[in-house]
Amino acid sequence: MELSKQTKKHLMQILAFAILLYCGMEHFNVVIALVRFVLGIVMPFLVGGVIAFIFNVPMKRIEKYLFPKNKKLAKLRRPAAYLLTLVAVIGVIVLALVVIIPELGNTVSMLMAQIPVAFDAAAEWLNDMLKQYPVLEPAVEKLNIDWASVSASVVKFVQSFGSGLVSSGVGFFSGIISGVATFVIAFTFSIYVLFQKEKLQRQVKQVLYALLPQKATEKMISVATLSNQIFSSFLSGQCLEAVILGTLFVISMTIFRMPYAMLTGIVIAITALIPIFGAFIGCIVGMLLIVMVNPIQAVWFLILFLVLQQIEGNLIYPHVVGGSVGLPSIWVLAAVTIGGNLFGIAGILFFIPLCSVLYAMFRDFVKQRLKKRGIKEV
Repeated sequence: MELSKQTKKHLMQILAFAILLYCGMEHFNVVIALVRFVLGIVMPFLVGGVIAFIFNVPMKRIEKYLFPKNKKLAKLRRPAAYLLTLVAVIGVIVLALVVIIPELGNTVSMLMAQIPVAFDAAAEWLNDMLKQYPVLEPAVEKLNIDWASVSASVVKFVQSFGSGLVSSGVGFFSGIISGVATFVIAFTFSIYVLFQKEKLQRQVKQVLYALLPQKATEKMISVATLSNQIFSSFLSGQCLEAVILGTLFVISMTIFRMPYAMLTGIVIAITALIPIFGAFIGCIVGMLLIVMVNPIQAVWFLILFLVLQQIEGNLIYPHVVGGSVGLPSIWVLAAVTIGGNLFGIAGILFFIPLCSVLYAMFRDFVKQRLKKRGIKEV
């Protein structure tokens, strides 16, 4: 039985892929070195593309409302939108550096100074209790608590925790400073992309139609359009949700006269950009700030956080972010877990919209298969 030309072509492609795969597995170290070399070359452009995509989300919205009826000023619309976006981003970064990090450093220093005093007070209180209730003395002696050792351990933990917070807060910026050349290239590339995005989009389409079959090109464009919509919606929804949550904390803490209301709200708003787990990081930082002023209010803050977290999880997040990405909650949790384990915070932020794209594509594929087989959806 003679094979058709199409079948022979497919067999040759499979054979070529198998040979390449075998050679790659045999020389795995060489492949990894080559991938690292290529990534090192294209990394500034990848970073620039990410910056351009992030900037493009607010820029598109701002651009719509700038000089809508003035044709003479139409040329200034995009530069003005870019400058406003840049000022907003720099403002957020400066706010994080100037307001949050120094205050956290001061709080950690105060906490380390107060811990030995607190443990001495606890030991004195325990001794008073033993004098009033001698029956407890045998049980306490069995515990054999070394208060000095426990106090030193707690001080060491707080010191490492505080230094970790401060170092992680400035780590990203020190990374940028250490790679100034890469950042400058990436930032310049992002400006070019933002100001020439329509031209670049048209050129990419022309290249795809010239090199690939029409059906494959249309499929790739469809996937790219879907990905852009979902990623943009996720980014804008996540930022809006973080602002709403931070505002709720500022208002509620001000009403209940809790200290550090504005600072805690800003910290929670920034950490809430990390889906699901971010707000809990903000809660720990908030409790660390408040416990230095009033430990009882720190407990009330924890109760307030749990209440607002339920409101945010059940009302705000599903409507603001959940609807924008169209991903069921169970898959959001799976995306956060997998992305976090693989790539940390960046993986968490990237995997939710990525899984949303894959989920939407697979859902459409299933619907098409059911339609072809004449099966109604169940």
